[in-house]
Amino acid sequence: MDTMRDRFAPVVSRMLDEDPRVAVVLAEIGRDGFREAERRHPDRVINVGIREQLLVGAAAGLALTGLRPIVHTFASFLVERPFEQVKLDLGHQDTGAVLVSAAASFDWPAGGFTHMAPGDVALLDTLDGWTVHVPGHPDEAETLLHHAVAAGDDRVYVRLSLQSNRQGRVIDGRHFVTVREGRSGVVVAVGPMLDEVLTATEGLDVTVLYATTVRPFDAAGLRRATEAAGTDVVLVEPYLAGTSTAAVSEALTDVPHRVLGLGVARRELRRYGTIEEHVAAHGLDAATLRERIAHFVSAGRPAEARRG
Repeated sequence: MDTMRDRFAPVVSRMLDEDPRVAVVLAEIGRDGFREAERRHPDRVINVGIREQLLVGAAAGLALTGLRPIVHTFASFLVERPFEQVKLDLGHQDTGAVLVSAAASFDWPAGGFTHMAPGDVALLDTLDGWTVHVPGHPDEAETLLHHAVAAGDDRVYVRLSLQSNRQGRVIDGRHFVTVREGRSGVVVAVGPMLDEVLTATEGLDVTVLYATTVRPFDAAGLRRATEAAGTDVVLVEPYLAGTSTAAVSEALTDVPHRVLGLGVARRELRRYGTIEEHVAAHGLDAATLRERIAHFVSAGRPAEARRG
């Protein structure tokens, strides 16, 4: 199966052919996938070299001319390194762009911590007006790319990852999808975490919601799920643990609730390892997720119900 990033360049190249408003801004990374598109559209495929601050600034300038820039590099170089430009050139100037990242939290462990960005979504949360898509499958990535480009002049972040669920699902770029229904808690699985969560919760009496768009947060969808399943909520996110706990609390502010945020830990793992070893080390493998989810929802039930 191709990866989300494999799908990215062909999909965006077709957009360049079909929509004269689309432009692509690169900083060396990913340029090979756009060689042919660059030949056809030399004025709308722009490579700024290894200058990430310029990458975002150039995109903002293109947006001011009426173009819809798609900006691509690794997440650490797209959100973290040029954060001032993201905040000012895009946010303060109220210009729109589609930021599309690769490498996610630890997709390239051999690159070390400089190429990891578990805090990217949390960092964007400090800014106003961002839509954040976290696909869990290449088909979903393609769908969400189309949603992002069509979103007028909005600021959109699309987080691509090598981690993927086995199958894509029908998504609309706005709402959570109910995958499983239960009565003893709600588990929100974000993007590529769904398969691990489904394995982890097999046989548990919990509702599983699938989230591929996390900002805006689908508060109404979460509230509907809690009406039948109760207000114990577990978040399983493929980035910094607890990133969306405030969004859950805001959605349930008028009712008693408990929230457990699972994700990438703050501690830095200083050995390169593999993706699978990082997943296990952060407790995001199915066995560890099951232990933590089962303990959390069990602890929230009355003692007589646990004995029953």
